[in-house]
Amino acid sequence: MTRLFTGTALALSLGAPAFAQEVVHVYNWSDYIAEDTIRRFTEETGIQVVYDVYDSNDVLEARLLAGSSGYDVVVPTSSYLARQVPAGVYMPLDRSKIPNAEGLDPDLMEAVSAHDPGNEHSVIYMWGTNGIGYNVEMVRERLGDDAPTDSWALLFDPEVTAKLADCGISYLDSATEMIPVALQYLGLDPTSTAEEDLAQVSELFEAVRPHIRYFHSSQYISDLANGEICVAAGWSGDVLIAMDRAEQAGTGAEIAYTVPKEGSIEWFDLMAIPADAPNPDNAHAFINFILRPDVIADVTNYVFYPNAVPASLEHVDAEIKEDPSIYPPAEVMENLFPSPVYAARDDRVLTRIWTRMRTGR
Repeated sequence: MTRLFTGTALALSLGAPAFAQEVVHVYNWSDYIAEDTIRRFTEETGIQVVYDVYDSNDVLEARLLAGSSGYDVVVPTSSYLARQVPAGVYMPLDRSKIPNAEGLDPDLMEAVSAHDPGNEHSVIYMWGTNGIGYNVEMVRERLGDDAPTDSWALLFDPEVTAKLADCGISYLDSATEMIPVALQYLGLDPTSTAEEDLAQVSELFEAVRPHIRYFHSSQYISDLANGEICVAAGWSGDVLIAMDRAEQAGTGAEIAYTVPKEGSIEWFDLMAIPADAPNPDNAHAFINFILRPDVIADVTNYVFYPNAVPASLEHVDAEIKEDPSIYPPAEVMENLFPSPVYAARDDRVLTRIWTRMRTGR
């Protein structure tokens, strides 16, 4: 996956009892953990947590590749971890110190193994899908009851986007999030970097570019909630947050989320330990704690993203575990694909395409 959270890096030292001598340094996405998780870990283990946050895989990657980051646990998205592992960024996990990892869903872990062979360096923290968030009434007013809300056409068909331009369409500001799903919409291999395939994507982008209000990977959350836009490419949990904010604000806006029928990206955020982690034993203890069913359930209840521990479902709020936009049904799962991993040369090509899309030239 990959989805973005807004926030400024913040170091927190929480709930450490006076006798605590041990510490673990955690670097995670902002707004991506339950409010009492850190406190509970410290109370149960005596290990003090220094908790920093970031809002981009690129920020995390820069820290890790520079070396001596000082972190013990980090949470990269799987497609980023895939290209960092060969660089020696992470140490292999000692599974004997993470017994709760035995409770991870084997099918989801198998999916992750495409990015982390043998699941040697990581375990799943949260996962989710890329899809479309939209304002039900605003879209219906412009497109009628037959609006293609179950299709990427809502974002990629110029005849459709032209009718939605006045109420506002936003795209994730990421070539690696938008180009694969555009390829999928066109009936092409979503991992393709073939020149002729990317030329079709460029033509598609050129046709819809005049109808796109902005490119941003977090602004759409509040803008969907308050009616500033009507359609957004986004991550499942972020759109759920927009729904929640709209309800709390009492705006009357009905926000919906769909995974398009053509298929979409299934992403994973993974817990891993940097190769130079100063406190690897405490890192393993922290990961093991997070994977405990009741603990990871609290995180899911707070952030609206599914976890990969089936036993946690008895602790997950019914409205969350029964929501198909959070826990997709089998027929949707069968139509998902992992985030592609690109070589540096291909990454530059995609970036050039995306820059033209953003700037219109």
